[in-house]
Amino acid sequence: MVGVLIADDDPLVRAGLAMMLGGAPDLRVIAEAGDGAEVLPLVDRHSPDVVLMDIRMPRMDGLAATEALRARPRAPEVIVLTTFDADEHILRALRAGAAGFLLKDTPPGEIVAAVRQVARGLPVLSPAVTRRLIARVAVADHERRRAHAVDRLGLLNDREREVAVAVGQGWSNAEIGSALHLSVPTIKTHVSGILTKLGLNNRVQIALLVHDAGLLDQNE
Repeated sequence: MVGVLIADDDPLVRAGLAMMLGGAPDLRVIAEAGDGAEVLPLVDRHSPDVVLMDIRMPRMDGLAATEALRARPRAPEVIVLTTFDADEHILRALRAGAAGFLLKDTPPGEIVAAVRQVARGLPVLSPAVTRRLIARVAVADHERRRAHAVDRLGLLNDREREVAVAVGQGWSNAEIGSALHLSVPTIKTHVSGILTKLGLNNRVQIALLVHDAGLLDQNE
C-alpha cells in the first residue's frame, strides 16, 4: 500500500485528488495539508511514500516545502502539482529533488499511474518533457552553473560519464546498454553509482547536471 500526502490550499482540489486516489486499491491518502508549512510535521507523523505538492500556497509555498523536505534523509518522493506548464519554478522543484510534475488537469488515470511510478523510485517526466523543461531554463547564471556542473561530473569515471550523458539525452537503460554494448543490470549499476557519487536523487537531476555542463550540446 502506497501512502500519499496531498498538499494544496484548495479544499476542493484536495477532495478531488483524495477521491481519485482512494479508488485505487494500492493507494491510500493518509494526510492532507492546506499549506506548505504543514507538510513537514505531517510527514513526520504519517511517513507517506509520496507527496502531491501544489506550488502556490500561503505562508510556505510548495517549492520551499519541497526543498526543505527533500533535504532530509529518507524523504518521501514529491510530485509537484501546477496549473501552468514548465517554467523556472518547476525547474527549481526538480533541482531540489522532486520526482517530476503534473498539471492539475492531468487525467485521473495518469495521476494514479504517476503516484505508483514515483513510489517505485522512477521520475514522472517523459524524455520529451524533460528536454523541453531544460531548454526553457533561465540562463542568467549560466557560466557559474556550467563550471559547477563540470566540476561535479569530474567525479565520474569515463564509463559513468558516458552513461550520464545518455541519461541526459532521455535514453532508457535498454537503449544505453545497446549503445554501449552493456547489459541492462550493468547500466542500472552505473546509474546507481552516479547518483551516489554526485549526491543526487533521480535521473532528472542527472539530466539537469549534464545539461548545465554543456554535454548535451556536444552530443546533438
